[in-house]
Amino acid sequence: MQVFFDQINNIALYETVKLSLQVSLSSVFFASLVGLPLAAVIATTRFVGKRFIVIMLNTLMGLPPVVIGLLIYLLLSRAGPLGSLGILFTPSAMIIAQTILIAPIIMGLARQIIENVWTDYSEQLTSLGIPKRSIISALLLDAKFSLITIILAATGRALSEVGSVMIVGGNIDGVTRVMTTAIALETSKGNLNFAIMLGIILISVIFTINGIIFFIKEYLESK
Repeated sequence: MQVFFDQINNIALYETVKLSLQVSLSSVFFASLVGLPLAAVIATTRFVGKRFIVIMLNTLMGLPPVVIGLLIYLLLSRAGPLGSLGILFTPSAMIIAQTILIAPIIMGLARQIIENVWTDYSEQLTSLGIPKRSIISALLLDAKFSLITIILAATGRALSEVGSVMIVGGNIDGVTRVMTTAIALETSKGNLNFAIMLGIILISVIFTINGIIFFIKEYLESK
């Protein structure tokens, strides 16, 4: 038990948790910033190839993380087209990989929700001659509670990701080691105390984030 509590005071533990939050929350932010407006555009626009785009989004939602990690690794490696950036095995590469991984999840789920809302209000909004940008903003605002749920799911997915961040981050101690990669490493080394502590913290972080958003949602819905 004493060894277990000693892990709490481990500076490496705090650095690992901090980096996990930085990488995951940054990824969710960028994925939402790009994914939600694009999902709204797809949902409210008729164009040739729309069904193909929807099918592709649904396919990318289930894309294996290691495949994303491999693709980003090839792009950012010295021999790759973006190798000159020199960001492989850095938190920036991990954020890019996670953003690409969860953006299709946000877009695919948000598109369906926004499309349902658009079906209810399309005639009214179109007849009023409202600009497309304003329509998209109105739809996102109207579906905000459902979209928050999607973002929460994406956050949990980002925090629990290990495959892609392991490949592009390298699991370097003090540089790119996050909770999931640290758990995998410490378990393989037999250091179960540290691995269990990280697992408890990971679950607690996800629970806390969900709890905060839940109460904010309840508060806003009650007003």
